[in-house]
Formats: sequence, C-alpha cells, structure tokens
Amino acid sequence: MAPLGKIYTYPDNYRVQRALALAALNGLEIEIPAFQMGVDNKSPSFLSKFPYGKVPAFESADGTFTLTEGQAIARYVADSGPKSAQLLGADPQTRAKIEEWACFADQEFAANMIPALLMTIANIIPFDAARYAQSTAGTERALKRIDEAVKGKKFVVGDELTFADVMLLGPLQLATKFLVDEEMRKSAPNVEGYLRGLLEIPELKAQFGDLVLCEKRVGGQ
Repeated sequence: MAPLGKIYTYPDNYRVQRALALAALNGLEIEIPAFQMGVDNKSPSFLSKFPYGKVPAFESADGTFTLTEGQAIARYVADSGPKSAQLLGADPQTRAKIEEWACFADQEFAANMIPALLMTIANIIPFDAARYAQSTAGTERALKRIDEAVKGKKFVVGDELTFADVMLLGPLQLATKFLVDEEMRKSAPNVEGYLRGLLEIPELKAQFGDLVLCEKRVGGQ
C-alpha cells in the first residue's frame, strides 16, 4: 500500500504521535522525512506549500493536498481508513461528543499545560512564578474535568476507542512526565487507570510508550 502522505515535524511531537497512532489503527502508512526545525521550515520550497511555516505539516503522497494544524491532520488520518466510523462517530451526536473532547484536549488541557512546559522542560520562555502557578492551576482544573468523564469508563465517549481518546492521550501522557505529579493526581484518581488502559492498545503504545509518572512537578516548590 502506498503511503497516505508525509508529515514534516520535529522529534517527539505528541501532535504527530497522535496522527501516527491513528494511521496504525486505520492500517495506513505515513512517512516522516528528515527535518530540521528552524531551517527546513524557512526554506522557499517548504513555504511554497505551507506559507505560515508551521509544523506539523502534512503533504499527500501525490503532492496535491496539504494541511497544517495537528488536530486537522489527525482528523484527516482518522477519516481516511476503515475505522473512520468508530474513531469519529457513526451519528451526529456521537461525532459532536468526540469533537467536544478533541477540542478540550487542545484548547483546555494542552493550552494550560504548555506555558509550564515552555518555562521548564523546553526553556523557551523565562520562568515566571505567577504564570507558572496559573498554568498548573489551569492544568489541574482541566484534569479534574477529564477525571469526572472517565470515572468507571475505559473510553471517554462510548464503549470503543475514538479520536477523542487519542487526542486526550497526547498531551496527558506528556503532562504526567513533568507536571501532573503525585499531588495533582490525588485530585484526579481515575485518570491514571484511563491512561494505562489506553496504553495497553498496541497502536497507541507503539507511539507513546509506557506511562511515566513524575512524583514532583518540574519547577514546583
């Protein structure tokens, strides 16, 4: 089978890991070319296809279709194979709930987590105690919402793995490594079991590996 296309990205990008996991679930192949962030994405050839210079960036195998924005790429991959109805929902209400959680994953959980990541793990922006506290508080609030939704359940929507679970798994498994520490996990006791269950699925484990739980958050006092 010919590849669906290629994704340009830097290493260990959870947005791309989500797309690759969805590709594996759908029996699709996606290429990851060699890519140097800050160099290749500023080249004329890259900008001719992706004018904003953002990654991840998807290009179809025949070169006629391009996409940026991780959520859009992941959804396209989910919708391009035989498990699209399961992953994206078979009726309007299910599709809407899946979309609700996919949006929550990026617009609430990840959006709150990322400032703390940029100040500590990535060291891209200067550490600011007030902003760090705001980031961790927002992350914990979003984590509690997820905790409520998965209590007594294996998946966040329905009885099967969906796009929503994969979208949540990306930022959640990253956050547990550096921010969602033992103290924060006490306020969301169902999330660990939810993540462990997802990572028992071979296609997800192949991309995200084992669950790593930090005892104390990076940058915390």
